Amino acid sequence: MDGDGVNEAEGTDGRALRPGWTTGACATAAAAAAATALFGGDFPDPVTITLPGGQRPAFALAVTDRGDGWAMAGVIKDAGDDPDVTHGALVRARVAPGPAGGGVTFRAGPGVGTVTLPGLPLAVGEPAINPVPRAMIIAAVTTVAQAAGRAADLVVEIGIDKGEVLARRTLNGRLGIIGGLSVLGTTGIVVPYSCAAWIASIHRGVDVARAAGLTHVAACTGRTSEATVARHYGLPEQALLDMGDFAGGTLKYLRRHPVPHLTIAGGFAKLGKLAQGLMDLHSKRHAVDLDWLAGVLADLGAAPDLVSAARGANTALQVLQMADAAGLPVADRVAALARRVALGVLEDAPITVDVLVIDRQGGLIGHAGAVGQA
Repeated sequence: MDGDGVNEAEGTDGRALRPGWTTGACATAAAAAAATALFGGDFPDPVTITLPGGQRPAFALAVTDRGDGWAMAGVIKDAGDDPDVTHGALVRARVAPGPAGGGVTFRAGPGVGTVTLPGLPLAVGEPAINPVPRAMIIAAVTTVAQAAGRAADLVVEIGIDKGEVLARRTLNGRLGIIGGLSVLGTTGIVVPYSCAAWIASIHRGVDVARAAGLTHVAACTGRTSEATVARHYGLPEQALLDMGDFAGGTLKYLRRHPVPHLTIAGGFAKLGKLAQGLMDLHSKRHAVDLDWLAGVLADLGAAPDLVSAARGANTALQVLQMADAAGLPVADRVAALARRVALGVLEDAPITVDVLVIDRQGGLIGHAGAVGQA
């Protein structure tokens, strides 16, 4: 398959990581093949489609079938070297005639979800087939119809085998997408280990929370902090944003799409990075600056030997343990500094911010800011 125009990522062994194809691209290829068969042709195998960027990849068909007034084709999704939950899934398209003049309409087949909450780029009740994949499918089947001298009045049903099970490993339930996966993709190409999909899911989470009228959301670095903040504030699932390491992407989106109250929750080390002013909290890209952390202890009045020991510590956790033993509220100070950084990124957005520092057992060990505090 052709990966033209894709910037290749590099693996830990120095090998260029192989790009793959989005669910939307696979659904488009399957729909094009099914439409060809519906109009009396043979199933094209491989089937070639045009992506938004002009690339023309070819996809092998894994399954085909047809009957009276319908045709179906399926493509195995190849996500390349990206750890995508849908890698290897069978994406099916069933195409049948629709009402005259109705154009192309979409249905959710088995394994594709349905939108049940506002705030997504699709109306409630619609199949979770995003706008760009819809446009790709419409363009592909229209081209096939025109070549056959037929009108593109078609019903396209997209399904993903075992999609309902795979969806449990995604944020779909939280976003109100029920019954299966979403058909996604803006370029048709999966860039290995891209941050784009995760950040996009954060953005959609903010959109859903705002559309639901929620006034308080929590951006969390992991499941433990998420569970703690949900208990602490009694927040519904739609209020929880799986921020992960993407503090910058979360805060910048909230700056443009504010929610009245934001809680940031995470572990001591990750929030220590945010307190330093880092927007990417991933351990492979940034480590906690132990000299900086030792300086925080000094500001709290730590003895010189403790400050020196902190500079020589192996981990941020070790510094936390040293501070706890000395009765120094370092987690509160890190929370306060992280809150200051977050407010700086949010600029003048009308958002109240508090920060919770959570230990590995889910305990609250540091806090800054309060509801109603600017």
